[in-house]
Amino acid sequence: MSKHIPKIVLIFFLFVLLITLSAMLAGCNPQARGFALPEGDAETGRDTFVHLQCQHCHSVKNDLDKLADGHPEIGFELGGTVTRVKTYGDLVTSIINPSHKISRGLRPEHVTEFGDSRMRTYNQVMTVQELVDITAYLQTTYEVVTPQYSYYYHGP
Repeated sequence: MSKHIPKIVLIFFLFVLLITLSAMLAGCNPQARGFALPEGDAETGRDTFVHLQCQHCHSVKNDLDKLADGHPEIGFELGGTVTRVKTYGDLVTSIINPSHKISRGLRPEHVTEFGDSRMRTYNQVMTVQELVDITAYLQTTYEVVTPQYSYYYHGP
């Protein structure tokens, strides 16, 4: 009987390992399970973008191309061609928590001395419907393109 104990222990260990890995992989899903905002309206979102004076610091490619009289020194363009999809979650996060994904490549005028976004926090003044409408609007302003790869000849 003592010869079977290691097999049982091994089977139990593999079972626990399988369950643990399954749970970990399920937790890697970038979508928040059970979380969904209502559908937004892009036209209303554009109006809200202007109403909240977002165009004072943001231009929007092929729509609000020129910054309104505001803060042109910290102007940041939204929309246009990108090589990666700007997901709904990316856009919502950028609005409600702009410092979440601050790129080290941003110009110094876009960040504070602490590395945070200079974007005003709108969480206390923006309704959920305004958030989803602006997000719907911004989604229409991006065009995803395939990156162009160069093939270099390395020589003999």
